[in-house]
Amino acid sequence: MHVLTVASSIVVFAQDGVTFEPDRPWLRVKLSDTADLKCCFTKGKSVKFTWVKHCNNASTKSHGEQNVEISDRVTTTDKVDKNKNIVCGYLNFKSVELNDTGMYQCRLNVSTILFSHGTYLQVYKPMEKTINLSESTKNKILTAEGILLLLCVLLPSATLLCKSKKLHELEKKKAKKEEENIYQGLNLDDCCTPYDQIERSQGQCPYQDVGTIMEEEEEIQLEKP
Repeated sequence: MHVLTVASSIVVFAQDGVTFEPDRPWLRVKLSDTADLKCCFTKGKSVKFTWVKHCNNASTKSHGEQNVEISDRVTTTDKVDKNKNIVCGYLNFKSVELNDTGMYQCRLNVSTILFSHGTYLQVYKPMEKTINLSESTKNKILTAEGILLLLCVLLPSATLLCKSKKLHELEKKKAKKEEENIYQGLNLDDCCTPYDQIERSQGQCPYQDVGTIMEEEEEIQLEKP
């Protein structure tokens, strides 16, 4: 719809001495803001015009045309440029509402009914803050998030370090226990017997002094007759 409206806004046609000037094709306004619509045309004679609104009803899927109701909230003004013989009509909204959304045109009552190119007015409702927080509260929340993030990093590391320490202690206990089991499997009496034999053999020296042997031989010879 917007593309067609833009295309039609650059077309200028004349009929019954009336020539329409290009309109603004689209206007988007926030809820409760002001809005001003304009339609301009050149006239060959006195022409009366009114503002009409085309709207689509989504619930009933109907399309209708209705005259714009003038009130304290919605007013109209006219401005005539006598040099160029141009008349501009203005539709002013002091505070737009959601149901003001629609296509607005000027309807001229001449020998035939003529419509201006028109302007589509869209009224939107801005997103509202669900929670209104002050700057100090936001800073506190950011600080708390930083602390929680730090804890999420440190706690797993500390847990892993404790587990590693416990595992190391268990390995030391296991090695010590295996060492004790090795000594328990040995018979000390069996180990001492070969040791004693070695000590005794070392106590009985197999070597004798040569001088002592010679003296003993001489004593034996002297005793013979």
